[in-house]
Amino acid sequence: MKGAGNFLTGLCVPPVRVGAWSRGLASPSLLPLLVVSIHDVSPRTRAACDELIGDLAAQGVAKTSLLIVPNHHGHGHFLEDEEFCAWLANRAREGHEIVPHGYFHRRDRRPGESARDRWVTRVYTADEGEFFDLSRDEATTLLERGKADFQRFRSTYAPALPEPRGFIAPAWLLGAAAEEAVRAAGYEYTTRLAWFEDLARGRRMRTQSLVWSPRSAARRAISLAWNAFLFRRLDRAATPVVRLGIHPPDAAFPPLRRQIGRLTSRALARGRRPATYAEALDAWRAAGQ
Repeated sequence: MKGAGNFLTGLCVPPVRVGAWSRGLASPSLLPLLVVSIHDVSPRTRAACDELIGDLAAQGVAKTSLLIVPNHHGHGHFLEDEEFCAWLANRAREGHEIVPHGYFHRRDRRPGESARDRWVTRVYTADEGEFFDLSRDEATTLLERGKADFQRFRSTYAPALPEPRGFIAPAWLLGAAAEEAVRAAGYEYTTRLAWFEDLARGRRMRTQSLVWSPRSAARRAISLAWNAFLFRRLDRAATPVVRLGIHPPDAAFPPLRRQIGRLTSRALARGRRPATYAEALDAWRAAGQ
């Protein structure tokens, strides 16, 4: 396996605790923020993403980080869908952030995989850990292709938009070699399940993302219980950045949508300000830490 040795850093970090922040990140100078990201945004998920964006706007979250898959599972490149591109450009002009999110969001199974690798790539995520074990060269090829695609998108639909500043791997599974490629590509930040990482300055903030798993009734029930617990834990720990990671299938299940709404409202009522990941990065850096 190539470059996947550090995936546990982001996947299996224990829940946050008071005093866990690196380099004094709980400083009052870093405003308490709420970052909501919508993953797996593509032409095939646009309708569900629109529903989720509407839910969030009704709760008072008018900006999110939209994680875009250029060619979702190989079912059609986003640049081939002019309606989707116009929609995405409008969302960006409204303040939503565009974040590259893999390229195909798909990982082919390998012969001779270890039990750990099978669990991570087939149970934790359903064969979608695209950057889990890529070599640096393989990751670089996909990253360069994605950069060129987003440059074409911006030049055609939104010339005033800045270049994307972050890259987030599918399922947050970013192997060590692939991370080197992301940093070399000039991306300023990435995230894992339990971390927000400033790649340019080489530091991490421990902040575990809430995320829901709608694939079965059992997984949905566990998600609801776990996220209620995790939100309370994050709130007590006064984490500077609370993260909600939402996926298009979540929109199909009213209990998940209701909990997302409740937790969002609770975070805002506690004084958290909605922000994109890029804005959170700037606030972290402005805190002088």
